[in-house]
Amino acid sequence: MRLGFRKIAFVSTAIAVTAISLPVLGQDNPESLLPPGFGDPAPAPAPSPAPAPAPTPAPGPVAPRPAAPATPSAGSSIVSDPGSVPDISLRSPSSLLDLDPESDLGELEEAFRPRYYLPKSQRRSLKKIGVLTTESGGMSEDSFGAEGGEYLTRLIKNLNGPIFSRWGSILLRRALLSTVNSPDNVEPADWVAERAWRLLLIGEADAARALVLKVDGGNYTPRLYTVAMQAHLATADPAGICPFVPDGYRVHEDTPTWAMFRPICASLSGEQRRATNLLRSARRDKVATGIDYLLAEKTIGAGFAGRRAVTIKWDEVQYFNNWRFGLGAATGVEPPDFLYRQAGRHVQGWRARAPMLSKESRMKAADIAAALGVLSNSAMVDLYAATFDDPEAGDDLRARASTLRQAYVGGSLSERISAMQALWDRSNGMMASYSAKILTARAAAQIPASAELSDQSFDLLASMLSAGYDRNAARWTNVVSEGSDAWALLAVGNPTSSANTDYGALDEFADNDNSENQLRSQFLLAALAGLERVEAEAQQEFAGDLNLDLTQTSKWGRAIQSAAQRGQSATVALLAAVGMQGRDWNAMSPLHLYHITRSLKRVGLEPEARMIAVEALSRT
Repeated sequence: MRLGFRKIAFVSTAIAVTAISLPVLGQDNPESLLPPGFGDPAPAPAPSPAPAPAPTPAPGPVAPRPAAPATPSAGSSIVSDPGSVPDISLRSPSSLLDLDPESDLGELEEAFRPRYYLPKSQRRSLKKIGVLTTESGGMSEDSFGAEGGEYLTRLIKNLNGPIFSRWGSILLRRALLSTVNSPDNVEPADWVAERAWRLLLIGEADAARALVLKVDGGNYTPRLYTVAMQAHLATADPAGICPFVPDGYRVHEDTPTWAMFRPICASLSGEQRRATNLLRSARRDKVATGIDYLLAEKTIGAGFAGRRAVTIKWDEVQYFNNWRFGLGAATGVEPPDFLYRQAGRHVQGWRARAPMLSKESRMKAADIAAALGVLSNSAMVDLYAATFDDPEAGDDLRARASTLRQAYVGGSLSERISAMQALWDRSNGMMASYSAKILTARAAAQIPASAELSDQSFDLLASMLSAGYDRNAARWTNVVSEGSDAWALLAVGNPTSSANTDYGALDEFADNDNSENQLRSQFLLAALAGLERVEAEAQQEFAGDLNLDLTQTSKWGRAIQSAAQRGQSATVALLAAVGMQGRDWNAMSPLHLYHITRSLKRVGLEPEARMIAVEALSRT
């Protein structure tokens, strides 16, 4: 077999991490980003005293439904200047190399076949594959309906830009992780690969790895081998891919990543002599060069009885890729900030969730990760608390953590609100500003509704609703002024609201709307119409004022409406994400918001529709 004088091709992809020393865990129940009770039916009103027969008791509370964190920027490259030639060139996993069906690994490779390899009769079924069940917060098995695999795969591939909605990402993550029927006209393993690849590109590496591990190794396709490799690099778990290396190398013999993992896995299994021989062969054939070869050698030195001392210097490295991130983080030599700056925003999701990285590094990524939907309020607070207790944390980080502590447990109401305000004011940029609201969400939810706090009501409501504390927010319904910014958040976010909004309130809101082209007023009307919370006459009149025609449609609009009519909640979630791509909410069309909220409500996802509407109003 001739490897030739070529450089490694690695995929630039979205990644989060676990170290070499950690066990390989496929999280069966990923963290929910929602507070307990979010999306549950509203409590039944107390029965009025009547002499007639006793009223039927209200149904008991429904168990909280965990949500799937969202997804971030899909499809953006992690290399800022692909025209230059780095040490390792970058290749998308969708453009696989031609395969040689007659390639033979030899008897030695057969001896290292994974011990858990199962014969075909004992492998798990491919008819339904996923991580989340309906009991653990997933969508139903038929939530994609009878849609064909080619169509669904094309939809996923159309997610080729960042998703600017945190709640849209949360919903997408849930749809991609749900245990659903495998569609027709596509290999089930390839269907899993596309779902996992999209999870990687929205910053959900742990979720992606959990999904690919739901398929037994003997059922892997070339595409799934490629994505599984990236998922394990994304989680900085080189040991986790080792059971797949013999067959993965057989399929992708000409792909240098698989060639380089042969000596790495030999070392991690204690076969140091074999690892040395394979590494020599790779060095002779120039399978990898520069920093990429050194990272492989350092990982080999971390194996059992490994005695290689390798120094990694990043000074002259110009490009970021997943090999450098995965092996660097796993061996304690994380890439520096200047390389992270070349990456897409979703990379910060991987970084923020990487347990082996320093608190300082994870804190640098936390703001973006939270705004993207990768970190929950609870996870952010835990990270700040750990930073506060870390003696190695810098003074600025510890001071910020101390301010957060004051926001939650300050001695007086004014002290808590002042601390929250300090965190909101500290934020630099729209994403950081929104993540600060997520950080303080539970603290804001604890503030009692009061007319005396009208000046802070919008920020407090935006904060608690950013993390789904809609029932806490509903306490402010009779406190906020009609037509105010705070009122608008409750008009779309209140879980129990049934009153139809009239024209007067809408007109008053528009009078105070300073957004460009009155975008916030357009968002408000679109969301209210989609949620069916506005009077028909008021909708028509206000739409005329704004020159907004909600009757317009498009190919995408007809597709999401059709999926909603068929009750396909996962297809609707996928199409909603397709309609929310761009750098920020200013790229959002009010017409798209109308179709998204309307379709989500129709398939029983009104809570998510309300939070997307709130996000539109609070982030523009």
